[in-house]
Amino acid sequence: MKSGRNEIDQRMRSFEEMCRKLGVKRTHQRMEIFREVAQTADHPDAEKVYRGVSERIPTMSLDTVYRTLWLLKDLGLITTLGSPRERTRFDANLDHHHHFVCVKCGLTRDFYSDDLDSLKLPDSLLSIGHAVKTQVEVKGLCRECAAGEKPGDKKRRQ
Repeated sequence: MKSGRNEIDQRMRSFEEMCRKLGVKRTHQRMEIFREVAQTADHPDAEKVYRGVSERIPTMSLDTVYRTLWLLKDLGLITTLGSPRERTRFDANLDHHHHFVCVKCGLTRDFYSDDLDSLKLPDSLLSIGHAVKTQVEVKGLCRECAAGEKPGDKKRRQ
């Protein structure tokens, strides 16, 4: 699923501005890797970014994609989501938002919620540390998977 043209343009402008502020070279490869993350709502992993970028830049290596994605993450230009045990997925939407993840097909989508944004964290969290950012990940079945589910599938999945 592609993001809207205006949204992509805004993300690209923000990317270029941040690169200038941080003194980071805006190479063609970096621009295309960021564009690939910015233009999709799917939160692609590195392999999916590589497949998309290599259609436009056939000489692009998977190693370059990985190194660039982690550089962009370290610079705060993209974020990551998912468990460290799973394949890391990348997100160019830096607005405060949450994620819905389909437990069957892996579809991942952004959603916004004022209620979740204002969620009060428990005092017990202070015994662990202090929160810098909160982001809710809701797991469930997307409409497509739910429509194709047979009776008894729910019990087997739990």
